[in-house]
Amino acid sequence: MSLNRFEQFALGASGITALGIGAAIVAMPRVFYATYGIELGDNVNLLSELRAPGAGLAVFGALMLTGIVRPAMRQTAIVAAMTVFLAYPAGRLAGIAFDGVPSPNILGALGFELVVAVICVLAFGHRFRARPLGSHATQ
Repeated sequence: MSLNRFEQFALGASGITALGIGAAIVAMPRVFYATYGIELGDNVNLLSELRAPGAGLAVFGALMLTGIVRPAMRQTAIVAAMTVFLAYPAGRLAGIAFDGVPSPNILGALGFELVVAVICVLAFGHRFRARPLGSHATQ
């Protein structure tokens, strides 16, 4: 499967974002979350619970970036990008529905995630459209 320039851009933007945010959460969760006005303190259990998904996000970001240069990884990279950047805004919107409106910094993160999600849907949405039964064509 080949990627056009917009698809490469979408994987690059989503991969750099996920890798960067995930790595920051793993390496310095207190500093990262302080930018949102969240004080983590010294609770090692909380720090561990935040670092674990941060590592997962970083790995997904690396996978997205790998898809740009390794054709065998492209479909997996696209699915990872779509999953991450549709799930994060969905989770934040659920939080708003259940808990109320968060700080402006969190809303800014939601806005950014929605932009990346729209880029991914525009770039890759055509790859997920239903095909007639018996159609084995791949894109």
